[in-house]
Amino acid sequence: MPLNEALLSRIEDASLNASAPPQQRWLDGWLLRFSPGKAKRARCINAVAAGRQPLADKLALAKAVFEEAGLPLVFRITPFSMPAGLDGELAACGFTLQDDTRVMVRPELADVAAPTLPVGLRLVRLGAEAYAETVGALRGSPADQRAAHAERLTNSPVRYQGHALQKVDDGQVLACGQFAIEAELVGLFDVFTRQNERGRGLASSLCRHLLTLAAGQGARVAYLQVEGNNFDARHIYQRLGFADAYAYHYRALPAPDG
Repeated sequence: MPLNEALLSRIEDASLNASAPPQQRWLDGWLLRFSPGKAKRARCINAVAAGRQPLADKLALAKAVFEEAGLPLVFRITPFSMPAGLDGELAACGFTLQDDTRVMVRPELADVAAPTLPVGLRLVRLGAEAYAETVGALRGSPADQRAAHAERLTNSPVRYQGHALQKVDDGQVLACGQFAIEAELVGLFDVFTRQNERGRGLASSLCRHLLTLAAGQGARVAYLQVEGNNFDARHIYQRLGFADAYAYHYRALPAPDG
């Protein structure tokens, strides 16, 4: 069933709030984010309002901010980006399309029931620093990205709750994920399964537990973001009751070496 635009707009706002890094500022309707972490949504420009300055002037000012931060100039383009023709204007300026991403929504959580944990596993709660270190280790992220992730989680205006599926005998983490609740909306973030443990249903089990916990805290609608070509993950989320609600992508200038 199609979701109304007002709800999708609120989900977009909630996702922006949940991904807010300390390193951000406003530029004539553009929300500039320049965290040194891995998450692209925390190191890009979101065009929230049309603004008043010419595009060329804003690009020059934004470029200086991102150059000072040592980051490429990247835009995140959603159905809510303003003005409506911005995507085409950026394309005309040489910005190429990257990373087609889907926002998937589960409009009702009342019927979610947490499954029994697999034998030999337990669900443990992780604080911000421990979670950033845990998921960073599973991904193989460098130390500076793990530190930036921990900083963002610690300072987030929306409180994160991180959990991991851990082996009882040796404490090894097999999968982890976290959620952030804003009013009745809950977003799932950073769901990751150890490479050699995939295909066992661990991500599904973990997500059901996370959704159950969130529902117990008043959440009624769940959302998440997943790359459009990550078909395995999207299939898992579809089985969990999520469906594509809208898409977004990024635009960036090609690297100097092409």
